[in-house]
Amino acid sequence: MNVSVSQLPGIGQKITLKTSEENMLVIIVHHTGKRELYFFDDADNDEADFAMDLTPDETRELAAQLLGATYQPVDVEKMRLFKKQIIVDYITLKKKSPLVNKTIEESDIRNKTGATIIGIVHGDDVIAIPEADTTLKPGDVLMAVGKDEQIATLTDLCQGEE
Repeated sequence: MNVSVSQLPGIGQKITLKTSEENMLVIIVHHTGKRELYFFDDADNDEADFAMDLTPDETRELAAQLLGATYQPVDVEKMRLFKKQIIVDYITLKKKSPLVNKTIEESDIRNKTGATIIGIVHGDDVIAIPEADTTLKPGDVLMAVGKDEQIATLTDLCQGEE
């Protein structure tokens, strides 16, 4: 990423960020505290594809989100346990999966795949260590633990690709 800063006399400061994909983000910080954000899909364009004004608080929140202050993605290698042989993964249950609308017990996931479901995210609800009578719904995100091949088999099953 190429970052440049220039002064805008009587206005404030212009910060330009160009990505390796030739996109460009321009932030104008006025002396008054006003911030303008412009996005250019093509850095060579004269007119922005998207523009918005931000308050100082909104700017700080955006920066915090971009810096990962509230959420840090986990490195897949850090999710590997027990000498990197067992992994924890999150798998979305698709509508066409044969597991849809079955309980964990009915689906027989453990015997079919070898993987174990240790949590389910359903909308805003999170179920830790779900009971055997928990019904699996389309769009549920299953937190599963197992070896690579077990997780791959469960992923295929969740996508309807047995």
